[in-house]
Amino acid sequence: MLRRGFLAISALLASGRLVAAERDLWQRLQEGGYVLLIRHAATHPGIGDPPGFRLAVCSTQRNLSDQGRRDARALGVAFRERGIPLGPVLSSRWCRCLDTARLAFGRVEEAPMLDSLFRDSEAAARAKTREVLDRAAAWRGNKANLVLVTHDVNIRALVNEYVAQGEIVVARPGPDRLEVLGRLDAQDLGVQ
Repeated sequence: MLRRGFLAISALLASGRLVAAERDLWQRLQEGGYVLLIRHAATHPGIGDPPGFRLAVCSTQRNLSDQGRRDARALGVAFRERGIPLGPVLSSRWCRCLDTARLAFGRVEEAPMLDSLFRDSEAAARAKTREVLDRAAAWRGNKANLVLVTHDVNIRALVNEYVAQGEIVVARPGPDRLEVLGRLDAQDLGVQ
């Protein structure tokens, strides 16, 4: 199965369709009005946070690696070079998300609705997800893109897709859901 997926991607690359799809996605983003779900950039190895984790103390958390910092900066360069209009840059309050946003875009607003759902109760997770969907729905028709920097578990709850660290899901906001248009990867942005 994995081999078939690899062969399919190889065929797309060879045909140029994957490159064309990515180019189309960047062109759409220049128009604005989309929601960018960004998983924080690469961190030091691990799952979750160490024992003793405290939200306001970065030294108690799993943080960005050197590669993650480079990827976050490259992300910002890619958006600036392509003239992508950005509206608010909202982030989970976890340091790895805030740092990704600051390094990429130079600004960030803390948004508890984007905090990790990893240990939340089902009701709390639903409430946060609903708040994000409502915020995204209110964004329709804007001339800039809404940036949401968060965690894999949150993105899965919103669009039912797994994402790698530093990966971006581009979505169109709807009244009750986000329609995924495509994905971009921080490591493949074509900037140094």
